Amino acid sequence: MRTRIRDLREDRDWTQKELADRLKISRSAYSAYENGANAPPLEILIALADLYRVSVDYLLFRTDFPGMMR
Repeated sequence: MRTRIRDLREDRDWTQKELADRLKISRSAYSAYENGANAPPLEILIALADLYRVSVDYLLFRTDFPGMMR
């Protein structure tokens, strides 16, 4: 099953490497978050929400409304 963070990344035509570089983590660490092998820590969830301008709840499938910020 595709994840929200994968869909958001692909919507922007970013590679996993490009996004990992923005987050200052390895590509393999980011890939594990996208594939569900590991859960991203809170600081990464917050960074992703800020980057995509959505709520953390949206990233965690707690809502279908992105909750655009700012």
